[in-house]
This record gives sequence, C-alpha cells and structure tokens, in this order.
Amino acid sequence: MIIDLIAGARPNFMKIAPLLEALRLKANEGVSISFRLIHTGQHYDRNMSESFFEQLGIPTPDFNLGAGGGTQAEQTAKIMVEYEKVLQTKRIDLCLVVGDVTSTMACSIVAKKLNIQVAHVEAGIRSGDLTMPEEINRIVTDSITDYFFVTTEIAQRNLLKLGVNPDRIYFVGNTMIDTLLKQRPYFKKPAVWQTANLIDKGYFVLTLHRPANVDDELKFTSLLKEIIESAGKLPIIFPVHPRTKRMLDGLSMSFPNFIVIEPLGYLEFNYLVERAQAVITDSGGITEETTVMGVPCLTLRDTTERPETITVGTNELVGTKIDRIKPYIKKVIEGRWKKGSIPDLWDGQAAKRIVDILIKELN
Repeated sequence: MIIDLIAGARPNFMKIAPLLEALRLKANEGVSISFRLIHTGQHYDRNMSESFFEQLGIPTPDFNLGAGGGTQAEQTAKIMVEYEKVLQTKRIDLCLVVGDVTSTMACSIVAKKLNIQVAHVEAGIRSGDLTMPEEINRIVTDSITDYFFVTTEIAQRNLLKLGVNPDRIYFVGNTMIDTLLKQRPYFKKPAVWQTANLIDKGYFVLTLHRPANVDDELKFTSLLKEIIESAGKLPIIFPVHPRTKRMLDGLSMSFPNFIVIEPLGYLEFNYLVERAQAVITDSGGITEETTVMGVPCLTLRDTTERPETITVGTNELVGTKIDRIKPYIKKVIEGRWKKGSIPDLWDGQAAKRIVDILIKELN
C-alpha cells in the first residue's frame, strides 16, 4: 500500500507530522505500507515552511512542487500540473490531504481524476462563508473524498446532512492537537521575550491575515488602532504573516506597546501563545490550540468553521465590527473570561486512529 501525504502551508505541517510518525511506526512493525511526502511549496517563506519541518521532525519531502506565490488560480494550476507529473511516476493507492488550503483541494482533484482514492483529514468543517477561499476548498475536497476523518461530532453531522455514507465517516480527533501535545514540553522562548521584557500573562499575541481584515488600508489601520488602544499599556506581539506585511509596510503605525516581529517557528510561537493573556486572531487553527492550552482567544471574524472552540473551548467570535473589540479585550483584562474545556478525542491519538483505519480499509 502506497500513500501520498500532501503538505503545503503552515497548518498542514502540524497536521501531517503525527501521521508520518504513525505510518513509520506501522512500517517498522512489518505492516506493508509505504508513503511519499509531497510538499507543494504553497508556503515558501522559511519561517512558514522549512523551520516547521525541522522543529516537528518532518523528513525531507520526496517531492517539492515549488508552487510559490501568485493568485489563487495561478497557485492552484501550478500545484495541479506538478502533482499530476508526480503521480505519473508511480501508481499509488491513496492521496491523503489535510485541512483546507489550496494544496488540499488541488491535489485531491488531480488524484481523483486519475481514479486514486482520497482521504481527507479534518473533513466536514464548515463556516458557511463562501467569501473565504478555505470554505470553497473544503466543499470541493469533501465532494470527491472517499474517507472522511473528522475532528468533532459537529463535522460528522455536517457530512451526514450532505448525504455522505456514514460508513465512510470516522470520528478520530484532531491531528493538530497530536502535534501540540507532543511538542508542548519543547516550546522555546523567542528573542522577543527578552527584547520586549515580556512576563507571563502580561501581553497579547496578535495574528491577522484574512483579506477582509488586512486588504483595506483604512479598515486595517482602524482595526489595529482599536486593538492597541484597548490593550492599554500591555504589549501586543504581532508576528506578521508575509501577506499582511505587505500592507503593514505601507502604514505609518508607531505605538510603544505594538511590537511587530517576523513569523516565528512553531515552538517559539506557541511559547508566546501559552503564556499570553489572550490571543487576538482571524485564524482558525489557533483557536484550537488556545482551547487546549486554556488561553482566551478573540476571533475577529463573523463566522467560524470550528464552533466547538466556542461552545466548549476558550474562543469567542468577536466579529469584524471595530466597536466590538474593546468590550472583549476589557473582559480579558478584568479576568472575566470563560474557562473552557477540551473537545472529545483531542487527546493526542488521532493520527494513530487514522492510520489503523486506513490499514484496515485498504488492505
């Protein structure tokens, strides 16, 4: 049995690492299974890609498709063309994709058109917001998937409503949390800890990259100013996504408590998150990590594909209206944030469950 594992962007790397480890363990036990790691090159900045491979113990990819930047269409096309060439070198049994980035959709389409089965890890999550490229990626990928591995019962219900055969849906937990729990003892203090004189629970972490928040200069400026003013004297650490940096470079933003830094490696970033008073973000995956670490999370979006981080975890959906930000930040500072708990099966064993199921189903 030969499996291709697809990774292309930062969230993919955290989800793929435990799967690689689980597959290696089975191969070492004598199970007839082999795999190829395909890096699409969707994230090509070193701190968004290479450093994650090093820190998470991910081996050198068997193929790097070199997709690089470009528009959504350009990136999708490059990945599809290059992955088709890879598949023509050897017949495989399964293409395993994770998450909801462009690489996920592009490689699943190529595989399926060559009559290769597709497994989708983190299937079934939905925001209902078709202005998000990720939502389109999820819908397309799930429409051609053969094996659906879901992180929560909510995602399972979403798929059942769409008419997916329940025998093809597997509630296994969250491979991103597998990585978090394994790496948590090894979190590393980043340089900004000293240079900004940070203390535990004495600062905010900010991440922003979605077009709705960062593409309009006036809105982006207003958003940042509201966050900065609401935080008072508490430092705001802003590791800037390459996409966001292009917009930020054109703004005249200078506040003593607003500290912009380069993207961090996985271990350094989560060191900051674990010790932050709160995280302010428009990311989805970070809301899962903060939930497990018990850190308050403010999501600057109107929808979420991870409702369990709100109903069970430490996340709140603040929305995108500027005037909603201050009351939430005040709630954090005053210590009135909910405690939250951890969703079912987010226990560090998701990858093992997935590999056990694939071995049973494909052999």
